[in-house]
Amino acid sequence: MNGCVAAAGWSRWPAPAKLNLFLRILGRREDGYHRLQTLFQILDWGDEIALRVRSDGAIMRVAGNDAVPAESDLAVRAARLLQHETGFRLGCEIAIDKRIPMGGGFGGGSSNAATVLVALNHLWQTNLRVDRLAELGLRLGADVPVFVRGDNAWAEGIGERLSAVALPSRAYLLVDPGVHVATAALFAAPELTRDSAPTTIRDALAGAVAGNVFEPVLRQREPAIAAALDALSAFGSARVTGSGGGCFVGFDSREQAQAALAALGGRWRAWVALGAARSPLRDRVEHLS
Repeated sequence: MNGCVAAAGWSRWPAPAKLNLFLRILGRREDGYHRLQTLFQILDWGDEIALRVRSDGAIMRVAGNDAVPAESDLAVRAARLLQHETGFRLGCEIAIDKRIPMGGGFGGGSSNAATVLVALNHLWQTNLRVDRLAELGLRLGADVPVFVRGDNAWAEGIGERLSAVALPSRAYLLVDPGVHVATAALFAAPELTRDSAPTTIRDALAGAVAGNVFEPVLRQREPAIAAALDALSAFGSARVTGSGGGCFVGFDSREQAQAALAALGGRWRAWVALGAARSPLRDRVEHLS
Protein backbone atom coordinates (compact mmCIF):
# COMPACT_ATOMS: atom_id res chain seq x y z
CA MET A 1 0.00 0.00 0.00
CA ASN A 2 2.86 2.41 0.69
CA GLY A 3 3.54 2.96 -3.00
CA CYS A 4 -0.11 3.77 -3.64
CA VAL A 5 -0.30 6.49 -1.01
CA ALA A 6 3.02 8.22 -1.48
CA ALA A 7 1.41 11.16 -3.29
CA ALA A 8 -0.14 14.12 -1.50
CA GLY A 9 -3.72 14.18 -0.31
CA TRP A 10 -3.87 10.82 1.48
CA SER A 11 -4.88 10.32 5.10
CA ARG A 12 -4.53 7.11 7.12
CA TRP A 13 -7.15 5.66 9.44
CA PRO A 14 -7.12 2.65 11.79
CA ALA A 15 -9.58 -0.21 11.29
CA PRO A 16 -9.18 -2.21 14.51
CA ALA A 17 -9.97 -5.89 14.96
CA LYS A 18 -12.32 -7.22 17.63
CA LEU A 19 -12.88 -10.31 19.72
CA ASN A 20 -16.13 -11.84 20.84
CA LEU A 21 -15.32 -12.77 24.43
CA PHE A 22 -18.32 -15.09 24.35
CA LEU A 23 -21.17 -15.68 21.91
CA ARG A 24 -24.59 -17.30 22.36
CA ILE A 25 -27.54 -17.82 20.02
CA LEU A 26 -30.86 -17.52 21.86
CA GLY A 27 -33.17 -18.27 18.97
CA ARG A 28 -34.15 -17.35 15.44
CA ARG A 29 -36.35 -14.45 14.40
CA GLU A 30 -39.18 -14.70 11.89
CA ASP A 31 -36.99 -13.04 9.27
CA GLY A 32 -34.40 -15.82 9.63
CA TYR A 33 -31.81 -13.79 11.54
CA HIS A 34 -30.51 -15.21 14.80
CA ARG A 35 -30.88 -13.53 18.19
CA LEU A 36 -27.48 -13.25 19.82
CA GLN A 37 -25.75 -12.23 23.00
CA THR A 38 -22.07 -11.36 22.90
CA LEU A 39 -19.39 -9.16 24.41
CA PHE A 40 -17.19 -7.17 22.01
CA GLN A 41 -13.58 -6.38 22.87
CA ILE A 42 -11.91 -3.93 20.48
CA LEU A 43 -8.18 -4.48 19.95
CA ASP A 44 -5.26 -2.10 19.47
CA TRP A 45 -4.32 -3.95 16.27
CA GLY A 46 -5.99 -4.29 12.87
CA ASP A 47 -6.05 -3.07 9.29
CA GLU A 48 -5.14 0.41 8.11
CA ILE A 49 -7.10 2.33 5.50
CA ALA A 50 -5.79 5.23 3.45
CA LEU A 51 -8.26 7.62 1.81
CA ARG A 52 -7.90 10.40 -0.73
CA VAL A 53 -10.82 12.62 -1.67
CA ARG A 54 -11.69 12.96 -5.36
CA SER A 55 -13.62 15.86 -6.87
CA ASP A 56 -15.24 13.83 -9.66
CA GLY A 57 -17.48 11.64 -7.47
CA ALA A 58 -15.71 8.39 -8.40
CA ILE A 59 -15.12 5.81 -5.68
CA MET A 60 -12.15 3.57 -6.42
CA ARG A 61 -10.27 0.92 -4.47
CA VAL A 62 -6.65 1.20 -5.51
CA ALA A 63 -5.23 -1.37 -3.06
CA GLY A 64 -6.77 -4.12 -1.01
CA ASN A 65 -7.44 -7.83 -0.88
CA ASP A 66 -7.33 -9.13 -4.45
CA ALA A 67 -9.46 -12.11 -3.40
CA VAL A 68 -12.41 -9.75 -2.88
CA PRO A 69 -13.73 -7.92 -5.98
CA ALA A 70 -13.71 -4.17 -5.42
CA GLU A 71 -17.47 -3.84 -5.94
CA SER A 72 -18.07 -6.47 -3.23
CA ASP A 73 -15.64 -4.92 -0.77
CA LEU A 74 -17.47 -3.56 2.28
CA ALA A 75 -15.15 -0.56 2.31
CA VAL A 76 -16.23 0.42 -1.21
CA ARG A 77 -19.87 -0.31 -0.43
CA ALA A 78 -19.66 1.88 2.67
CA ALA A 79 -18.34 4.81 0.65
CA ARG A 80 -21.07 4.40 -1.95
CA LEU A 81 -23.75 4.14 0.74
CA LEU A 82 -22.61 7.33 2.47
CA GLN A 83 -22.44 9.12 -0.86
CA HIS A 84 -25.94 7.95 -1.82
CA GLU A 85 -27.56 8.73 1.54
CA THR A 86 -26.10 12.23 1.77
CA GLY A 87 -26.26 13.18 -1.92
CA PHE A 88 -22.65 14.22 -1.64
CA ARG A 89 -20.79 14.75 -4.90
CA LEU A 90 -17.22 14.10 -3.86
CA GLY A 91 -15.62 10.69 -4.30
CA CYS A 92 -12.57 8.96 -2.91
CA GLU A 93 -9.76 6.51 -3.48
CA ILE A 94 -9.40 3.69 -0.97
CA ALA A 95 -6.23 1.74 -0.17
CA ILE A 96 -6.46 -1.04 2.41
CA ASP A 97 -3.49 -2.50 4.22
CA LYS A 98 -4.95 -5.91 5.14
CA ARG A 99 -3.58 -7.48 8.30
CA ILE A 100 -6.74 -9.09 9.69
CA PRO A 101 -7.24 -12.56 8.18
CA MET A 102 -10.40 -13.13 6.17
CA GLY A 103 -12.97 -15.44 7.70
CA GLY A 104 -11.25 -15.37 11.06
CA GLY A 105 -14.05 -13.73 13.02
CA PHE A 106 -11.85 -10.76 13.90
CA GLY A 107 -14.20 -8.31 12.16
CA GLY A 108 -11.93 -7.13 9.35
CA GLY A 109 -14.54 -6.38 6.70
CA SER A 110 -16.94 -4.80 9.17
CA SER A 111 -14.21 -2.65 10.68
CA ASN A 112 -13.09 -1.52 7.21
CA ALA A 113 -16.64 -0.45 6.42
CA ALA A 114 -16.98 1.42 9.70
CA THR A 115 -13.68 3.22 9.22
CA VAL A 116 -14.68 4.38 5.74
CA LEU A 117 -18.04 5.65 7.03
CA VAL A 118 -16.49 7.50 9.96
CA ALA A 119 -13.47 8.85 8.08
CA LEU A 120 -15.38 10.02 5.01
CA ASN A 121 -17.98 11.65 7.23
CA HIS A 122 -15.08 13.76 8.47
CA LEU A 123 -13.24 14.23 5.15
CA TRP A 124 -16.38 14.99 3.13
CA GLN A 125 -17.79 17.08 6.00
CA THR A 126 -21.15 15.35 5.69
CA ASN A 127 -21.55 15.84 9.45
CA LEU A 128 -23.77 12.86 10.18
CA ARG A 129 -24.16 12.00 13.84
CA VAL A 130 -22.78 8.73 15.11
CA ASP A 131 -26.29 7.26 15.52
CA ARG A 132 -26.98 7.81 11.84
CA LEU A 133 -23.61 6.38 10.83
CA ALA A 134 -24.37 3.31 12.95
CA GLU A 135 -27.74 2.93 11.20
CA LEU A 136 -26.00 3.00 7.83
CA GLY A 137 -23.40 0.57 9.09
CA LEU A 138 -26.06 -1.94 10.13
CA ARG A 139 -27.20 -2.07 6.51
CA LEU A 140 -23.72 -3.34 5.62
CA GLY A 141 -23.36 -5.88 8.43
CA ALA A 142 -24.41 -6.63 12.00
CA ASP A 143 -20.90 -5.99 13.39
CA VAL A 144 -20.36 -2.63 11.69
CA PRO A 145 -22.16 -0.47 14.33
CA VAL A 146 -19.86 -1.51 17.18
CA PHE A 147 -16.87 -0.26 15.17
CA VAL A 148 -18.69 2.95 14.23
CA ARG A 149 -19.47 3.72 17.87
CA GLY A 150 -16.00 2.73 19.03
CA ASP A 151 -16.79 1.31 22.47
CA ASN A 152 -16.30 -2.14 23.88
CA ALA A 153 -19.86 -3.33 24.11
CA TRP A 154 -22.43 -5.82 25.28
CA ALA A 155 -24.55 -6.73 22.25
CA GLU A 156 -27.96 -8.30 21.80
CA GLY A 157 -30.49 -8.68 18.99
CA ILE A 158 -28.59 -9.55 15.82
CA GLY A 159 -25.64 -7.75 17.39
CA GLU A 160 -26.93 -4.22 16.81
CA ARG A 161 -28.34 -3.45 20.28
CA LEU A 162 -25.21 -2.16 21.96
CA SER A 163 -24.41 -1.07 25.50
CA ALA A 164 -20.97 0.42 26.05
CA VAL A 165 -18.99 -1.34 28.78
CA ALA A 166 -15.64 -0.94 30.50
CA LEU A 167 -13.49 -4.06 30.24
CA PRO A 168 -10.36 -4.91 32.26
CA SER A 169 -7.00 -4.45 30.59
CA ARG A 170 -5.95 -7.72 28.96
CA ALA A 171 -3.42 -8.99 26.44
CA TYR A 172 -4.48 -11.59 23.89
CA LEU A 173 -2.60 -14.22 21.95
CA LEU A 174 -4.34 -14.58 18.59
CA VAL A 175 -3.95 -17.52 16.23
CA ASP A 176 -5.02 -17.82 12.61
CA PRO A 177 -5.35 -21.56 11.85
CA GLY A 178 -5.51 -20.72 8.14
CA VAL A 179 -9.15 -21.70 7.73
CA HIS A 180 -11.51 -19.27 5.97
CA VAL A 181 -14.90 -19.93 7.54
CA ALA A 182 -18.02 -19.06 5.54
CA THR A 183 -20.38 -17.37 8.00
CA ALA A 184 -23.57 -18.29 6.15
CA ALA A 185 -22.66 -21.97 6.08
CA LEU A 186 -21.85 -21.94 9.77
CA PHE A 187 -25.17 -20.34 10.70
CA ALA A 188 -26.92 -22.96 8.57
CA ALA A 189 -25.16 -25.91 10.25
CA PRO A 190 -27.82 -28.39 11.45
CA GLU A 191 -25.78 -29.22 14.56
CA LEU A 192 -25.57 -25.58 15.68
CA THR A 193 -27.18 -24.87 19.06
CA ARG A 194 -29.79 -22.17 18.58
CA ASP A 195 -31.52 -22.19 21.96
CA SER A 196 -28.82 -21.20 24.43
CA ALA A 197 -30.00 -19.90 27.79
CA PRO A 198 -29.80 -16.11 27.98
CA THR A 199 -27.26 -14.57 30.30
CA THR A 200 -26.90 -11.10 31.79
CA ILE A 201 -24.47 -8.29 31.20
CA ARG A 202 -23.59 -8.44 34.89
CA ASP A 203 -22.50 -12.09 34.67
CA ALA A 204 -20.62 -11.46 31.45
CA LEU A 205 -18.64 -8.57 32.93
CA ALA A 206 -17.91 -10.65 36.02
CA GLY A 207 -16.27 -13.29 33.83
CA ALA A 208 -18.92 -15.89 34.63
CA VAL A 209 -19.83 -16.40 30.97
CA ALA A 210 -17.52 -18.04 28.43
CA GLY A 211 -17.67 -20.10 25.29
CA ASN A 212 -18.77 -19.58 21.73
CA VAL A 213 -21.72 -21.47 20.30
CA PHE A 214 -19.85 -22.02 17.04
CA GLU A 215 -16.87 -23.74 18.65
CA PRO A 216 -18.29 -27.31 18.72
CA VAL A 217 -19.26 -27.03 15.05
CA LEU A 218 -15.85 -25.69 14.08
CA ARG A 219 -14.02 -28.32 16.12
CA GLN A 220 -15.93 -31.07 14.35
CA ARG A 221 -15.59 -29.64 10.85
CA GLU A 222 -12.11 -28.11 10.89
CA PRO A 223 -9.25 -30.15 12.42
CA ALA A 224 -6.88 -27.17 12.09
CA ILE A 225 -9.11 -25.08 14.36
CA ALA A 226 -9.40 -27.92 16.87
CA ALA A 227 -5.61 -28.27 16.93
CA ALA A 228 -5.11 -24.54 17.50
CA LEU A 229 -7.65 -24.49 20.33
CA ASP A 230 -6.02 -27.50 21.96
CA ALA A 231 -2.60 -25.85 21.79
CA LEU A 232 -3.88 -22.57 23.24
CA SER A 233 -5.67 -24.41 26.03
CA ALA A 234 -2.29 -25.05 27.60
CA PHE A 235 -2.21 -21.33 28.50
CA GLY A 236 -5.80 -20.67 29.57
CA SER A 237 -9.38 -20.60 28.33
CA ALA A 238 -9.00 -20.84 24.54
CA ARG A 239 -11.90 -19.71 22.37
CA VAL A 240 -12.91 -18.91 18.82
CA THR A 241 -14.11 -15.42 17.98
CA GLY A 242 -17.30 -14.51 16.16
CA SER A 243 -18.35 -16.98 13.50
CA GLY A 244 -14.81 -17.42 12.20
CA GLY A 245 -11.85 -19.69 12.63
CA GLY A 246 -9.67 -17.28 14.59
CA CYS A 247 -8.66 -18.46 18.07
CA PHE A 248 -7.48 -16.57 21.12
CA VAL A 249 -6.58 -16.78 24.78
CA GLY A 250 -6.30 -13.91 27.26
CA PHE A 251 -3.51 -12.95 29.68
CA ASP A 252 -3.00 -10.38 32.42
CA SER A 253 0.06 -8.87 30.69
CA ARG A 254 1.71 -8.50 27.32
CA GLU A 255 4.77 -10.30 28.66
CA GLN A 256 2.73 -13.41 29.49
CA ALA A 257 1.13 -13.36 26.06
CA GLN A 258 4.51 -12.97 24.36
CA ALA A 259 5.90 -15.92 26.32
CA ALA A 260 2.98 -18.07 25.18
CA LEU A 261 3.52 -16.92 21.61
CA ALA A 262 7.14 -18.03 21.80
CA ALA A 263 6.07 -21.38 23.22
CA LEU A 264 3.90 -22.04 20.16
CA GLY A 265 7.11 -22.32 18.16
CA GLY A 266 5.86 -20.74 14.95
CA ARG A 267 3.35 -23.48 14.22
CA TRP A 268 0.69 -21.01 13.11
CA ARG A 269 0.43 -17.37 12.13
CA ALA A 270 0.06 -15.86 15.57
CA TRP A 271 0.51 -12.48 17.22
CA VAL A 272 -0.19 -10.55 20.43
CA ALA A 273 -2.68 -7.69 20.68
CA LEU A 274 -3.91 -5.62 23.59
CA GLY A 275 -7.51 -4.97 24.42
CA ALA A 276 -8.24 -1.30 23.81
CA ALA A 277 -10.26 0.82 26.22
CA ARG A 278 -11.99 2.17 23.11
CA SER A 279 -11.43 2.17 19.38
CA PRO A 280 -8.28 3.85 18.04
CA LEU A 281 -10.50 5.10 15.20
CA ARG A 282 -12.58 7.05 17.69
CA ASP A 283 -9.41 8.50 19.22
CA ARG A 284 -8.23 9.55 15.75
CA VAL A 285 -11.46 11.35 14.91
CA GLU A 286 -11.69 13.12 18.27
CA HIS A 287 -8.09 14.26 17.94
CA LEU A 288 -8.98 15.92 14.63
CA SER A 289 -12.15 17.54 15.92
